[in-house]
Amino acid sequence: MSSPAASPAQSSGTKSQPSGFLRILRNYRFPLFILTGVVIGAIIGLVFGERATVIKPFGTLFINMMFTLVVPLVFFSISSAVAGMSSAARLGKIMGSMLGVFAVTGVIASIVMVAALRIFNATDGVQVEMQEPENVEDVGSIGDQLVQTVVVDDFSKILSAEHMLALIVFAVIVGFATSRIGDAGKPFTQFLNSGTEVFLKFTSIIMYYAPIGLGAYFAALIGDLGSQLVGDYVRAFLVYYPVAIAYFVLAFTLYSYLAGGRRGVSRFWGNILEPTAISLGTSSSVAAIPANLRAGEKIGVPRDIRETIVPIGATIHMEGSSLSAILKIAFLFAVFQRDFFTPENILIAIAVALLAGMVMAGIPSGGFIGELMIITLYGFPAAALPIIQIIGTVIDPPATTVNAVGDQASSMIVARILDGKDWMDEAEGDHDSIP
Repeated sequence: MSSPAASPAQSSGTKSQPSGFLRILRNYRFPLFILTGVVIGAIIGLVFGERATVIKPFGTLFINMMFTLVVPLVFFSISSAVAGMSSAARLGKIMGSMLGVFAVTGVIASIVMVAALRIFNATDGVQVEMQEPENVEDVGSIGDQLVQTVVVDDFSKILSAEHMLALIVFAVIVGFATSRIGDAGKPFTQFLNSGTEVFLKFTSIIMYYAPIGLGAYFAALIGDLGSQLVGDYVRAFLVYYPVAIAYFVLAFTLYSYLAGGRRGVSRFWGNILEPTAISLGTSSSVAAIPANLRAGEKIGVPRDIRETIVPIGATIHMEGSSLSAILKIAFLFAVFQRDFFTPENILIAIAVALLAGMVMAGIPSGGFIGELMIITLYGFPAAALPIIQIIGTVIDPPATTVNAVGDQASSMIVARILDGKDWMDEAEGDHDSIP
């Protein structure tokens, strides 16, 4: 599938081949345009501060279009993928492998942050002035929240990005029901497949506006957060960003190598720029779903795997959130002068990070519930809540990027587990040729 700025047809054999640098520019010029827009937006935000928020509507326009698109895209892509599966056993294997990979990568991310904090003594001497939160949201019982995660009380609520996990469950059941009725379901399967093609094309049209929209949104974001990047909160910034970047490069290179060897690494890094830019610029894994699906197709991830794992991963697979949960916990321990680095505290922190990254992320107000869980589990006062909320705001862009790109790496690992070492060769004929 080609990007919105897809390279032109190959030149005739009589023309000389372009140099390596020119070939890179030609193949990746559109993702580079997006990244350039984000960088320019960040510079504008740093230079003009809060005045940069005047251009936020241009970014909001892009964000709103992406969130409008993502609901039908997720429904059609998941339901068509499940409807086209050869058996229910295939779906079960994908889901089981997916959850296993999500859990393992979440634990690895948590251990990486614990190690970084220990090695660099990053939280030593932290002092933060605390204020009691004015209003603490009442999110109800965890049982009610779990029910609201997977079902809604009216069909119209399914058509909302705020109920993404419920939409995913609905799409899986629709696809499964379609596959179970045999020939009678074939016309509906064709409709679902056609819907997927239409909304992927819709994505490519919207992406022409991405460099401008993301640049404006990021300018407003940086301009608004500038005042928060002061004092001891800089510590959280200086710890999280290098660790997230190192994890992004090293862990995802390792995962893609385990999934497909050198060719897996090459395909992963050759196609991941667009989802990276979208997730970094929007701070939303959900907004990056269309770009991630496009990247997965180019990498060669089988359709049923990528169109199941990427949308679900955007909701419940949060390696970046696991990294941030460990940082928040360690930061609070330092503020209240308690020792974080005991075996018991570390094991509990990893469990909390995994829960926050895989379970709470899919629940409405899940981020807030995760933060409350951290505070209550360790006995911190309510005044600690604003501390970790500010930390979460400051580190949200790289955390989201790690979350979103991690979905792609996980889909490659699942493909390797289910389809063997030659999964990229077997998926060659599965690519949808979308103009």
